[in-house]
Amino acid sequence: MLGVTFGLPSEWPSQDLIGYTDEFSAALALEGYRCGVFPMPINAGDSEMGWWSPMQRGLLPVDGLHVTRSMRRAAKRYTTTVDAAFDDVVAACADPDRPHGWIDTRIRTAYARLHATGWAHSVETWDRDGRLVGGLYGVHVGGLFAGESMFHDPELGRDASKVALMRLVEELTAAGVILVDVQWLTDHLGSLGAYEVPRRVYLSRLNVALGLPQSPWPGALTVPGRRVGPPNSHPPPRPEEA
Repeated sequence: MLGVTFGLPSEWPSQDLIGYTDEFSAALALEGYRCGVFPMPINAGDSEMGWWSPMQRGLLPVDGLHVTRSMRRAAKRYTTTVDAAFDDVVAACADPDRPHGWIDTRIRTAYARLHATGWAHSVETWDRDGRLVGGLYGVHVGGLFAGESMFHDPELGRDASKVALMRLVEELTAAGVILVDVQWLTDHLGSLGAYEVPRRVYLSRLNVALGLPQSPWPGALTVPGRRVGPPNSHPPPRPEEA
């Protein structure tokens, strides 16, 4: 059931940013996902933590990842793991040289705690020389996976983040996840099958997802890239958005 720590959604402002707090912790972040919000600093260096619930929420259908031929070719160059290098993935996502960076020390500390307690997970992509060249991380609660960030090495890891996403959907399917939150829809995510729904629709689906059991993840099992990804190369029709 949806939490109410951040108030009733009917009372939230009609904007993506629904509030901010001076307090921030791993426990509060986890509660935020149960309420339909996620933490992100409003501005770099601010002491307050912003809490966001986009008016139009980006979702990725678990069974609708658009896997292109180029992604399948790229996958053959890599291997993937789960929860093998969580801190390294977050550090790469937090690289200050990346544009629009928002992952600060508070975020890194809180999500490391969530990982240590089994709520946050990472998927890693490795090249043939054993170098970490891509990955992603997010939070799993019941039937929800809330994707936080992904990266690829621009020189060594072409399409490596997409290969991590291919591995992710396999793990989510096995864990019984039915709702994959990607926060905001981008052109990049849209090309992979993501779509938008209004806030009220997201919260309704979240309420269902939170009622599902919490299934374990498999650990750091290494899988060759050629074995990851759904058999279909095109997504099914999008679900109804109302």
